[in-house]
Amino acid sequence: MMMMMMILMIIIIIIITRISRNKSRRQGYHIVESTSTTDRTIPNNKPDIIISDNEKGTCMLIDVAISGDRNVIKKEAEKILKYKDLTIEIQRLWNVKTEVIPVIIGATGNISKSFRKYVSNIPVK
Repeated sequence: MMMMMMILMIIIIIIITRISRNKSRRQGYHIVESTSTTDRTIPNNKPDIIISDNEKGTCMLIDVAISGDRNVIKKEAEKILKYKDLTIEIQRLWNVKTEVIPVIIGATGNISKSFRKYVSNIPVK
């Protein structure tokens, strides 16, 4: 269990460091690493990373998790449904197109077929 938590933290650090803060500010990205404030009370309002692109009018909610190998696809769907209310609320308040990006890896390294599609949407250097 401790090993899986370490792997999860490493994945989050890699995603954050791949997004250059200086370059991101020049390109209109804003990285939020705290709870999203909304008008309504939303139980799941803290994904791991929120990236807002002011120029394109988009927002990405990134949530990273390590799951059992048999539950990778189920966990992806669970993460998308978990942040559905927050997605709708951010679209309404910030007037941006919002997308949930689940980054789920199995305990032995298994990934889903849609993993590469999700990760390719994350802006990098």
